[in-house]
Parts: sequence; C-alpha cells; structure tokens
Amino acid sequence: MTANGSSEVPSIKLLLVDDEVAYVNVLAKRLAKRGFEVKSAVSGAQGIQAVRHEDFDVAVLDLKMEDIDGIEVLKIFKQMVPGMAVIMLTGHGSEQAAREGIRFGAFDYLTKPCELDELVEKILESYEYQKKRSQQRGPQ
Repeated sequence: MTANGSSEVPSIKLLLVDDEVAYVNVLAKRLAKRGFEVKSAVSGAQGIQAVRHEDFDVAVLDLKMEDIDGIEVLKIFKQMVPGMAVIMLTGHGSEQAAREGIRFGAFDYLTKPCELDELVEKILESYEYQKKRSQQRGPQ
C-alpha cells in the first residue's frame, strides 16, 4: 500500500456484521475512505441475507450478537461461500470463543475496539490468503 493508502489497494468487497449500529456506521465510513467497497449488516440475519444476494471477498463479523451468535453466522457463511475470508471481532475476555471461530474457518480475530490500521492489515492479509488458496484449487 502506498503512503496515501490508495493506488495498490485491491478492490475488495467487504461485509461488516455487528449489532452495534453506531460502531458499524463509523467503521464502514472509515473503511470506505481506505478504498474498500463496504456493506453493513446490523444483525447476523442481515449478514446472512447480504451473503445470499451479493458476493463479498471478506466479512468482518462480531462474535456476540443478539439474534444469532457470531460462530453460527460464521458456520453458515462457510457453507454458503467457502472462499470468503472471515475476520472475527470480539470484546475483551472472549478470546477463547474467537479462537473457536478459527477452528470453524475464520481467518483470524481482533479484540474490539481494534485499531483501524490493524483491521485494514488483517483484511488485506485475509484477502490475499483466500485469493492464493482459490488459485491453488483452480476452477471448480
């Protein structure tokens, strides 16, 4: 990525799923300014609906949500779109559950509130990792 944060960033479709509406709105705006194409969902059910109707490269998924647990949403995402990278967000003290998410296919997890630069780095890493994996598998 260049110093201005633009020219080398690939076009990445990003889905944010978190039931904290204010947090999602702020994060979506900040990530869009970094060059990501961002869609937000404020519940697990909305996230699942979004994945049914659109293709995303990366999902950033909150672990604790009111309607559907983040681990359950992760499992559904992985059944629907095995090649989509998923990064879990967790509150402090829930790292054990986030590690469980990795067992079910999440790329990694970050503790909220996370630094924007750290999240951007994880998004780019997960995107590149998934891209390499799908190239290795070849056409299906």
